[in-house]
Amino acid sequence: MDAKKLAYYRQKLLEKQMSLASMVQRTEGYSREKEPDIQDVADMAVESYTKEFNFGKSSGDRHVLQLIREALERMENKTYGTCVHCENPIQPKRLDAVPWTQHCLGCQALLEKGLLDNNEG
Repeated sequence: MDAKKLAYYRQKLLEKQMSLASMVQRTEGYSREKEPDIQDVADMAVESYTKEFNFGKSSGDRHVLQLIREALERMENKTYGTCVHCENPIQPKRLDAVPWTQHCLGCQALLEKGLLDNNEG
């Protein structure tokens, strides 16, 4: 991959990393807030659902942050843009859509079907 394209993907990854880190920090701050004294059962249910929803979202965001860190490491190791499973190049359109991806389309499909070990690579 040429240096210009690599710099483009690095910038996209860093921007997404900053955005997600900010969201995770805000969500975690919200979950630490003292719960108000809610008397109404419906209001308690809404509050509980909201916290659970935010925790799930935060967990997903933390996972993407980890994938971004790994993608930046692959850039340092000169393996970015290569599938961690089959070592074939990842299609540029896929990298444009998901710059932190680890797999080419074929291996991603296998992974989603449970036919590829997620710990490989």
